[in-house]
Amino acid sequence: MPHVRVPITTDRLVLRSFRPGDEADVFAYRSVPEVVRFIPGDPRTTDEVADLVAERASAGRLDVDRPALTLAVELGGRVVGDVLIHLAGPNGVDLRQVEIGWVFAPDVAGNGYATEAARALVRVSFEELGVHRVWARVEPRNEPSVRLCERLGMRREGVLKQASWFKGEWTDLAFYALLADEYRPAQQP
Repeated sequence: MPHVRVPITTDRLVLRSFRPGDEADVFAYRSVPEVVRFIPGDPRTTDEVADLVAERASAGRLDVDRPALTLAVELGGRVVGDVLIHLAGPNGVDLRQVEIGWVFAPDVAGNGYATEAARALVRVSFEELGVHRVWARVEPRNEPSVRLCERLGMRREGVLKQASWFKGEWTDLAFYALLADEYRPAQQP
């Protein structure tokens, strides 16, 4: 079964399992409407964040029964975001494909942290999990995430017009992906 060794360290960040004590940091960004605009769910309450942190504490194992892993992104002792690695293809759980996602505190935007964390997920997906394809689905109006996908070297594979009933409206879904034979470790510090 695939296993993600945590923590994952980059030049500036630590991607690790959630743990007790992360609740205030996570609430600081997961409770902001603009931050959760393009991700499932509403702004979180303190109780919901406490449940989220408790639920997502994990040793890093991914399998058919637990195909998704959400990691806290720590910067200098503070959780500034979280990232998702999900064993999934377009038709459900797939051990050969990984969907990635991210959400970050607005006060750290523009410093490259989301790109750095997402690059680490791409590296782990190809080099440790040995997957064939890494992909992301993005609402095209989420321009920072579109640009992040492009910085990762992902290609835009297509857009499904008004394919998702999301937060009270029909929204488009853009799909970005990178294949194992396209992956260049030098592009993914």
